[in-house]
Amino acid sequence: MEMRWEVVLIILGAAIVTFIPRVVPLMVLSRVELPEWGMRWLNYVPISVMAALIGQEILVHDGKLTSITDNVQLLAAIPTFFIAIKTRSLLITVLSGVIFFMILRWIVY
Repeated sequence: MEMRWEVVLIILGAAIVTFIPRVVPLMVLSRVELPEWGMRWLNYVPISVMAALIGQEILVHDGKLTSITDNVQLLAAIPTFFIAIKTRSLLITVLSGVIFFMILRWIVY
């Protein structure tokens, strides 16, 4: 099997481009003490990203907003959301979401 240097350079370039935005902020922020409001703000970043990803997956299909009446994902997400608030357990939340989705898919389809 012949190795093409263009492919190797593209892989190395992609690795560097993905490595730099992850490591540089970590190196800079590890030497700087952030104010209290900055630390509180950073605590909300993971949940905001997760909400944006889940919201898009639940509400948008093929680039269009879906109807609420026949949206099985949204119907499964509602009780899963309340279970997540109640238990605060990722495992129980994921399992309940999968179970709700399976049951609703079985009932609807």
